[in-house]
Amino acid sequence: MSSRDPSATERAFIVAVDGPAGAGKSTVSRQVADRLGFALVDTGAIYRAVALAASRAGIAFDDDARLGEILDGLPISFGPRASGAPGVFLGEEDISDLIRTPEISLGASAVSARPVVRDGLLELQRRLAREAPRGAVLEGRDIGTVVFPDADAKFFLEGEPLVRAQRRHAELVARGQGDITLEQVLADQEKRDKDDRERPVAPLRAAADSILLDSTPLTRDAVVDEIVAEVERRLAAKASKR
Repeated sequence: MSSRDPSATERAFIVAVDGPAGAGKSTVSRQVADRLGFALVDTGAIYRAVALAASRAGIAFDDDARLGEILDGLPISFGPRASGAPGVFLGEEDISDLIRTPEISLGASAVSARPVVRDGLLELQRRLAREAPRGAVLEGRDIGTVVFPDADAKFFLEGEPLVRAQRRHAELVARGQGDITLEQVLADQEKRDKDDRERPVAPLRAAADSILLDSTPLTRDAVVDEIVAEVERRLAAKASKR
């Protein structure tokens, strides 16, 4: 795959937000997209949707042949939920909450390591971003290194493991999953971190030109403010060159 995107001068402004599990990528990316008026392409949700579909079909997360079969025409989309909040859909079904369970989180990490899945979803992710009228925010683990190596702005969110686990645990409890312990969340997170960093295909790593943001001492709002300010600076610089 070429290291350059041939349509970089024609497409929408692309913001890449990468980082490990629990670093706050989803919340930060959603708020950044809202502030900028950009589309949000939650690549993590796409892999979670694949894991959910595979689980429902009784397909093992390492069964490349059958995973390849369900990818063909899998109706994943993003849109407003009944409440008006942004959601993830599989056909007409709102799967926003179903894909956020610990089991599907681990499943998403497993299927995302399969080359057949990554290759099958790569063009979908790029198309969703390129079709954005103003710009797009993509969050995941390989956006700045693989999906859009020529993203206009790249950010890599980091955070202390325990702090990330505490934040994730609080989110799960708020969603009604109060039976899961912090220790379980931390153990699942450690496994996902290890799997994501050591997988042979598109491992988790910061692109050389990423801006590193440690979310440990910062609030989510502070992280959002930093990203929005940098993107607005680059948008202004890009506009001045036209």
